[in-house]
Amino acid sequence: MPFGKYEGTILADLPVSYLEWFNRNGMPKGKLGMQLATVYEIKLNGLMELLIPIRASLK
Repeated sequence: MPFGKYEGTILADLPVSYLEWFNRNGMPKGKLGMQLATVYEIKLNGLMELLIPIRASLK
């Protein structure tokens, strides 16, 4: 996350409550907003296993 309370946190590690706040109040515009919306949908639908290969490539 490039700003705010969770600056420096990987988007997939953001708490659902933070993503819910953005969902209620409006996602940022552009690429970041799309990424946050995608992570929110993944977490909301219990699909975190989709991110395992991506997270493994970051290590």
